[in-house]
Amino acid sequence: MSTALIPNSYEEWRHCITVICGEELTPSYIEERIKALNSPKDYMTKKFVDLYGEQQRLKTLEWFAKAKNKL
Repeated sequence: MSTALIPNSYEEWRHCITVICGEELTPSYIEERIKALNSPKDYMTKKFVDLYGEQQRLKTLEWFAKAKNKL
């Protein structure tokens, strides 16, 4: 497992969400996050892009979609 603060892979991202943050990847949580990350007007999405960049937002959307498909 990488010690990077920003996940570089689905596995790192999933570990960050489920273990470090303690979030359960439920269908409703995943849908909520996908909706927010697709909304340029969402305050937290704006902050996310300011901090991590557009490419990370797109990767994160892919990871949420993968998690949704694995349910």
